[in-house]
Amino acid sequence: MGSDGCVGPWRPHRPRGPIAALYRGPGPKYKLPPNTGYILHDPSRPRAPAYTFGARLPTQQQSCSPGPGHLVPARMTVRGPDGSPSYSIYGRPRDAAPFRTPGPGRYFPERAGNLAYRSAPRHTIAPRNWGVQPERQTPGPGTYTVPSLLGSRVIGKVSAPTYSIYGRSAVGTFFEDLSKTPGPCAYHVVNPAVYKSRAPQFTMLARTSLPEDNTLKPGPAAYNVDKHRKPRGWSFGIRHSDYLAPMVTDLDD
Repeated sequence: MGSDGCVGPWRPHRPRGPIAALYRGPGPKYKLPPNTGYILHDPSRPRAPAYTFGARLPTQQQSCSPGPGHLVPARMTVRGPDGSPSYSIYGRPRDAAPFRTPGPGRYFPERAGNLAYRSAPRHTIAPRNWGVQPERQTPGPGTYTVPSLLGSRVIGKVSAPTYSIYGRSAVGTFFEDLSKTPGPCAYHVVNPAVYKSRAPQFTMLARTSLPEDNTLKPGPAAYNVDKHRKPRGWSFGIRHSDYLAPMVTDLDD
């Protein structure tokens, strides 16, 4: 027996056919057809005729007939169009493609094989399957379980009445609050500073830091003592002034 209470390899499954115990009928309560009205009336009772008032149709205000400007075709008569023949010119139809019958060289009788020539019968050996029995799916006697006889839903047996204990309802009892009067716990404690002299109140501020310089300054290791700065050299200046105009001679032309 497994942990789920079933015996053997069988497990609950959907029944193969309908079971009457699984369906419930409507019982003795049926809805009889009414004897009043015209729709869904009882067919076994006489039914009187019913009349209805029709709706008033709107008065036709506009005329839908054609006016004097309506053009009637000349070939149209009182009984329809006249019977004079009419002709039209159609296009020339194309010639039908001729039927191409295959000639003797299109057939290959040597490929017909056994369909055109006689051949000896051929037999094959089929596997033996008459001794093999199919796997049975019928459940054994140990698959069925006896229904429980406890409770009110016993199948095929008379069950004893069952009772249940409900919780205590607050409606209609002696402690039901019908006037909705608030109790002592519904009121909040009033602050004494409201109806008495209020004492001075002090607050403690956080410790402030002293003002200091937060800029980053180079330390002793930031200086390179071994590296000397190259002394500044001297250069020769120009001999004439930049504002002096050049001398132009006749040879420059």
